[in-house]
Amino acid sequence: MKRNSISFWVTLLVLIFLYLPIIVLVINSFNDSRFSSQWTEFTFKWYDKLWDEYTVWQAFGNSLIIAISATVASTILGTCAAFALHCYKTPLQKIHYGLVYVPLIIPDILMGISFLLFFIAINIHLGLFTIFIAHTTFCMTYVTMVMMSKLQNFDFTLVEAAQDLGANRWAVGRRILLPLLMPGLASGALLAFMLSIDEFVITFFVAGQGVSTLPIYVYTMIKFGSTPIINALSVIILALTVIVVCIAQSLSKEDQ
Repeated sequence: MKRNSISFWVTLLVLIFLYLPIIVLVINSFNDSRFSSQWTEFTFKWYDKLWDEYTVWQAFGNSLIIAISATVASTILGTCAAFALHCYKTPLQKIHYGLVYVPLIIPDILMGISFLLFFIAINIHLGLFTIFIAHTTFCMTYVTMVMMSKLQNFDFTLVEAAQDLGANRWAVGRRILLPLLMPGLASGALLAFMLSIDEFVITFFVAGQGVSTLPIYVYTMIKFGSTPIINALSVIILALTVIVVCIAQSLSKEDQ
C-alpha cells in the first residue's frame, strides 16, 4: 500500500512538471498584459492580433503544404517499403531494413547537416522542395514501422481466398487490402503529418533564405522577444494537436 502511495505521488509530480508550463501558457494567452509576470484582465486581443499577422499565416501555409505533400509521399513509399520487408525474406532485405531504420536513431541535427551538404553538392536550390524531400525521407521511416506492425497481424489467407475466387490484383488491393489496412494507413499518415508540421531542426538547415515554416517563424519571433501572440498561436497549435491525437487513437481502437 505504501509503495502504491509513493508511485501515485511520483506520477502526480511528473504530470504537474509536464503540464504546468502548458497550463500557464494557455492562461497567459488570455492575459491583457504584455508581460506574463502579471495578470491584468481577461481578453481575446492577442488572438485578434494573431489573425492580422500575415507572415504567421504565410509560414503556417508553407508548413501545411509541406506536411500534406510529405505525408502523401511518405505514406506511399513507407507502405511499399513495409510490404517489401514483410513479403520478401532475403539477406538483402536486412540491408534494406537497416536503411529504413537508420533515420530513427540518427540525431536530427546530423540529418539536417547531411541533407544540407547533399543538396549543396548536387546544386539544388534550398527552398520548399528541399524541405519536402527531407521531411519525406524521415517520415517514411515512421510510416514503414507502423505498417510493418499492421502487416504482422494481417491475415493473408483472405488475399489467397479472393484470388482463388477469381479476383485480380486490382480487385484484391481495392476490396481486401485497402479497407483492412486503412486504419494502419491513417495512423501512419497522421503520425507523418504531425512529425512534418512540427519539425524544426532539419527544416532549419534545408529551408534556405527567405523560406519560413511555422516552427522557424516562431523561433525567429522568440529571438526578438517573446510576445503574447506566440502564446495564442501555441494554444491554437495545441488544440489542433489534441484533435489529431484523438482521431489517431480512435483509429487505433478500430484497428484493434
